[in-house]
Amino acid sequence: MAMNRQTKRMLQRQGELGPDGEPARAKPRTQARPAPRPATERTSPKEYLHEVRSELRKVAWPSRAEVVRYSGIVLFTLVVLTTFIFGLDYAFAESVFFLFGG
Repeated sequence: MAMNRQTKRMLQRQGELGPDGEPARAKPRTQARPAPRPATERTSPKEYLHEVRSELRKVAWPSRAEVVRYSGIVLFTLVVLTTFIFGLDYAFAESVFFLFGG
């Protein structure tokens, strides 16, 4: 791989190149996982509700105006798509009845 001296030095500092310029062997990346809780250690309902409440505090809740605006968009889209699908269904039904003489 062709690279200039500056790039080689940077990669050596990062540990990706050895002193001879060859790629260093990749170190196995191990992520420290928390030990699983034993089956006998359960969360109490009080602790569970406390954790749920603390997580819900982190949620970015929309304002009332945003909820109204998004609800209007959803309802408008629902009406448009329902009308479109109804129109397609009606057109296909009429064309089948025309073709087969129903």
